[in-house]
Amino acid sequence: MSFFSPKLGIDLGTTNVLVFVPEKGVVINEPSVVAVSREKGRFGGNKILAIGVEAKKMIGRTPDEIAAYRPMKDGVIADRCVTEAMLRYFMKKALGHNPFKPTVLVSVPAGVSSTEKRAVIEAALKAGAKNAYVVKEPILAAIGAGIPIHEPMGRMVADIGGGTIDVAVISLGGIVASTSVKCAGDRLDRAIVDYVKKQHNLAIGDKSAEELKIRVGAAVSTQEELAMPVRGRDLMSGLPRTVDLSTNDLVQAMGRELREMTQAVRKVLQDTPPELAADIIDNGIILTGGSSQLRQMPELVYRRTGVVAKLAQDPYYCVARGTGIALKHLDTYQKSILAKQ
Repeated sequence: MSFFSPKLGIDLGTTNVLVFVPEKGVVINEPSVVAVSREKGRFGGNKILAIGVEAKKMIGRTPDEIAAYRPMKDGVIADRCVTEAMLRYFMKKALGHNPFKPTVLVSVPAGVSSTEKRAVIEAALKAGAKNAYVVKEPILAAIGAGIPIHEPMGRMVADIGGGTIDVAVISLGGIVASTSVKCAGDRLDRAIVDYVKKQHNLAIGDKSAEELKIRVGAAVSTQEELAMPVRGRDLMSGLPRTVDLSTNDLVQAMGRELREMTQAVRKVLQDTPPELAADIIDNGIILTGGSSQLRQMPELVYRRTGVVAKLAQDPYYCVARGTGIALKHLDTYQKSILAKQ
């Protein structure tokens, strides 16, 4: 990498942060979790103890004086100071010993307000960026999935992350119809926690729920079920207990949230002009983002919309890849995409 004007693309997600460096690819893929001491530091703020992987290990296992949490909520900044510290840490880690300030391009949800956009730009600049740009996630996901977004043809992308599902119809480099719903991977985890509590009188953590979702979860019922034991605390006796959960149990647990997510796709299809709707029937719906990897998710979208859905190649990395491609052609995108934000 050149020591002059380094560039970084940041997929600033609710659950994970991915940092893309042109010519190198994704160099950082860590949880967007920060552990802070509740005691005030030298300058009055909370003292930061760990960021990323090390901080995630502490979730649910901290004493009273330490809090491990996510400073991003539903795809936007919930704690500005802690987000700045997290960005500074990841930018420094990605750049190594490069003394120059980078140009940074950050992803934001489709439904983000101008105030929330400004907050992301300010956080990046305070974290040490020379210039900071924001681009909406569906655009970056489409670029990263290899979709030719500048063509006069309707393309539909559903980016399902940890905090939000962003759905957009893109044509001629701009968003024609879009929605952003705060229902995605994290809500699925919480639905599993609630289901286990209600059906089995067992309290489990978000981490266990996420592991269940990844290993045995699915979006539609199946005859070939997987099963997995989960450990938790019995709510009656207060003692540890183990129960077995199957794929169809999890389909039932996540049903309401999955309906809400597919409803977002339906809404955007209903708002799409007829000519572009015809293109989408031909091209299908492209699914990106970590939560799109839930088993049978394309099948669920097809059942609810009647339009074929396809999983992008490496869906988890699409937005990060998109930031890298946009950075490579920053002059072009500055005139088109950045102007249409």
